[in-house]
Amino acid sequence: MSRLLVCPPDYFAVEYEINPWMRRANIVDHERATTQWHRLMEVLEQKMGATLERMRPVPGLPDLVFTANAGVVVGRKAVVSRFRYPERQREEAHFEQWFRAAGYEIVTFDQEFFFEGAGDLLGFPEYWFGGYRQRSEARAFSLLSEYFSREILPLELVDGRFYHLDTCLCPLSGGELLYYPPAFDSYGQQAILERVNEDRRLTVPEEEALKFACNAVCVGTRVALPEDCPATMHRLQERGYQVHPVPLDEFMKSGGSAKCLTLALD
Repeated sequence: MSRLLVCPPDYFAVEYEINPWMRRANIVDHERATTQWHRLMEVLEQKMGATLERMRPVPGLPDLVFTANAGVVVGRKAVVSRFRYPERQREEAHFEQWFRAAGYEIVTFDQEFFFEGAGDLLGFPEYWFGGYRQRSEARAFSLLSEYFSREILPLELVDGRFYHLDTCLCPLSGGELLYYPPAFDSYGQQAILERVNEDRRLTVPEEEALKFACNAVCVGTRVALPEDCPATMHRLQERGYQVHPVPLDEFMKSGGSAKCLTLALD
């Protein structure tokens, strides 16, 4: 994740409620959100060595800032997301336009297939995990697996608070997996146990999972994650990672954090 797509929060707000975190009565402090976003970008560029590609924000699309949901990029191919909720479906055209302008070969799903991009598809070079039930559909992963010639292990998300895979699971560059087991059904938990060695599984306590500790960005041995997650930070540091906590509570009002605000382009 050394090249990332991001979108400034010019129009970010909580204007509707499509996940358990969103409450229109919980007003976003726009100045604070902007400061937090720029702080994250500073950490990603200056401390973690990432290259950022910025897309233009659009009035009336408050969640365009969460570029993880734009789609999935592999090489020069980009699969554009198909959002479950109408409130976000207008974002699809803008994400597709950005990919086309950047020279990507575009792949789109039929409208009846819901797939919400890198928010629900994460993994290692050898295989990926696909989160389904809350937003994306399991059948989308069989198509993606065939198209990209990658093994994808579907994981059912059973806790509405963890509605996207990237809210409860984060693959790290060293092969470790940061995750919150109760977000998955018993089959998904077992699949993780069988695939990821015990010494590489880093579980996150519930208190910090609810602060989106798993919604982290890993670039090499550096990790950006929400602040106030001391247990997770300690476990990462024990494994040799340099940790960069960032205040992102304004974006948590909409159910997002560091990873949600980025899309890996490599």
